[in-house]
Amino acid sequence: MDKTGFRGLQVWQLSENLAVCIYSITNSGSFRKDFGLREQIRKAAVSIPGNLAEGDERNTNKESVSFF
Repeated sequence: MDKTGFRGLQVWQLSENLAVCIYSITNSGSFRKDFGLREQIRKAAVSIPGNLAEGDERNTNKESVSFF
């Protein structure tokens, strides 16, 4: 991976944007009142860029791929 690491990956950038959109969407409407569903959807959205970042920190390509 290049010097920019996982932040240089287009998939990470897109997943980060998706998480921001999910937070915005779930902050209004019926999501605002359904705390359980809102938090579950938010956690799922944040896990995508989080897994990519964690995979970048692994010592071997085999470990990294399992997170990607």
